[in-house]
Amino acid sequence: MNALSPWAAAAAAFLEKEVVSLYQFRAGIYTFDVYPDKDTVWIQARWPKGGNILFRAAYSPGADLQVSRKRTTENSIDLQLSSVMGLIEIQISVVQGERPVLRYTTRITPACRTMIPFWPRDIIFPSLHGSPENTNGKIHLQQAGTRSGVLYVSMTKPKTGSLLYLQNLTALGDYCEQTGTSCAEVVGGKWPELGLSLPTSADHPLEPGKTVVISDALIAFEPTVPTDEPTITEQYLNLLAEVYLQLPAPATNYHHWPDTLQKGLKDLIHNHGCWTQVEGQTYLNAYLCDYATPPEIMVQLAILLPLIDYSEWKGEKQEITDQIKAVLPSFFNDELKTIMRWLPAAEGKLEGEEEQKRPMVMDSWYLHHPLINLSRLALKGDKTAEKLFLASLDFAINVAQHFKYHWPVFYKMDTLEVVKEETEPGKGGEKDVAGMYAHVMLQAWELTGKKKYLQEAENAAKTLKGLGFDLFYQANNTAFAAGALLKLYKVTRNKTYLRLSYTCLANIFRNTRLWDCNYGYGKSFPSFFTLFPLNDAPYTASYEEQEVFCILHAYLKLAEEEDVLSSVILLSTEYIRHLINRAPYYYPPMLPKAVLSDEVKIGEVDANVWVALEDLHDGWEKNGAVGQEVYGAGNAFGIVPRHYIRIPRKDFLIFIDYPLTAFSRRNKAVSFTITGDSRLNCRLMIIKAGKDDITHITVALNGVQQTSGRKRKDGHIEYVTKGGDRVVISFREDDQA
Repeated sequence: MNALSPWAAAAAAFLEKEVVSLYQFRAGIYTFDVYPDKDTVWIQARWPKGGNILFRAAYSPGADLQVSRKRTTENSIDLQLSSVMGLIEIQISVVQGERPVLRYTTRITPACRTMIPFWPRDIIFPSLHGSPENTNGKIHLQQAGTRSGVLYVSMTKPKTGSLLYLQNLTALGDYCEQTGTSCAEVVGGKWPELGLSLPTSADHPLEPGKTVVISDALIAFEPTVPTDEPTITEQYLNLLAEVYLQLPAPATNYHHWPDTLQKGLKDLIHNHGCWTQVEGQTYLNAYLCDYATPPEIMVQLAILLPLIDYSEWKGEKQEITDQIKAVLPSFFNDELKTIMRWLPAAEGKLEGEEEQKRPMVMDSWYLHHPLINLSRLALKGDKTAEKLFLASLDFAINVAQHFKYHWPVFYKMDTLEVVKEETEPGKGGEKDVAGMYAHVMLQAWELTGKKKYLQEAENAAKTLKGLGFDLFYQANNTAFAAGALLKLYKVTRNKTYLRLSYTCLANIFRNTRLWDCNYGYGKSFPSFFTLFPLNDAPYTASYEEQEVFCILHAYLKLAEEEDVLSSVILLSTEYIRHLINRAPYYYPPMLPKAVLSDEVKIGEVDANVWVALEDLHDGWEKNGAVGQEVYGAGNAFGIVPRHYIRIPRKDFLIFIDYPLTAFSRRNKAVSFTITGDSRLNCRLMIIKAGKDDITHITVALNGVQQTSGRKRKDGHIEYVTKGGDRVVISFREDDQA
């Protein structure tokens, strides 16, 4: 028997009455009724087999709600209500489809200065006859920190179905601004009372006469209860995509990334805070002006690979790449026969202020990340990288087999003694490292053709089964795992690996923020669809976001000839589009100085230097408190080659903020297909990159020449396109730079 609050008990009592529906509409197998009560406006959703859910669309503690106006359409109703609190307005609608989406938006205009010391949650799960005590369900996940205001649940008693509830927390910005509150962990609860509970404030009231949104909920319904991990994570992705299609996502703006890249490249090369010297060799620092920490191989490679991507796109070699390559062999330990995290010649500088900052201590993912990047270099033909990579494989395999493909957080490299077993008691170690290791082994197999590496990849991949939403340790690790699993599927045709790749992606998308933190300091920069680097991270981070961005590009490329979930395509391409919009604001010169932290944990923050901040926070906290991460410098170098098409000897660029595929160049035209969902729009631009006129360049979408290109004040020409469009761009042969 479930324990009930007085608000849930009142809901049950309401259902026992003879009540008349104010409005009823149907969507597929579902029936929705709107019921006004003295203190609440309820929306009842019913399944034909007995499922029953109540949504609290409006609430007044004075029990004096009066409907003063009603307006209806076929699939919506708008209500205006009066109460002691003031004027309340509700918009309720249902989008028809296989997975219908209910949305209700509630606004209040207070009659007086109003404090909100408590607010009941807006979902109750009663039984068919109104009693919530006898129902049961499974909460698969709910909001953590300032991530999405999401709730994904299945109703198991009675066995009815599943739903995904997403609170559009962007809409609560004015409420949070007035009350000085945060949207952190406002969506959650305990069965049978779930959903949004408004953040409360005892110090900052709502002002009279100012209308604020206090709820904007979207709920997608599914008539099945998943019984295994793959079905749960796939249902989550599908429901999330359905809700996303109805979510009022903020508009994006064009940012000229080639300029940002040049500013970042200049500061990376010439700012002394980015570099340190050890025994006559020059290394990149992890953080600006952090000279106390020894150089790390991960840092060198995390910048080198995006630089090489840019060099290949530009057709010009960057001298800095040779400088970084030259120091890579100094990280190899001849005794252990492996690359090391810390530069062996400088390990003596480690003072042990953190567990991993001790000689010979390895953070499990740190071994595999450099190996992935070394293998990428090796596959490009770099012999030094190939030598370092192949020479380190036996050590990596020995570690994997020693820990039976379940890596701890920290271990000693010389003894394999565990320094820290679990992230938290009972939570296990770095679970997604098995996927990174599989990635390393697949790269080794591709490089050498030796099947033992393919077998190792499969051995590790199988250990990811059963982890569900607990698989995620660090965002880029989990993304690497998703890519490795998709590649394993393509090699073996074992569908288990494909479905495990979906589990990885579900873990990534549950760690995003599908709302814009538009209160406090957060008003200074966009934050919609940001990704958090760790399960418990209180901030988003440039480096992990940039890597996930690039890995999702690679995943979509691998998926081109496969029948992958359409929800995966939709969510991945939208994450990419919004990152391109948000990522400039990791650079301090893009931010007001007032939003930068006065205290910095590592190194220094220089507001004039184009090196990305590690950390962007909730709107009531300042940003850059950790420092400026030099190893996040790959941001622009990852975006430009993937989203700008450069035509040699031409005085223009082509920009598209979705990924593309099937690119070709023939004579006076280029063509490509936009990867993404056809129900969502993206931006295509002809970028003026010199003095030549670009108005004669023509764009055809799906065989139809476009005449609707908008000429912007900056001289560029912009088109609205969508996922799946086939694009042909034609130009004159004499367009010379």
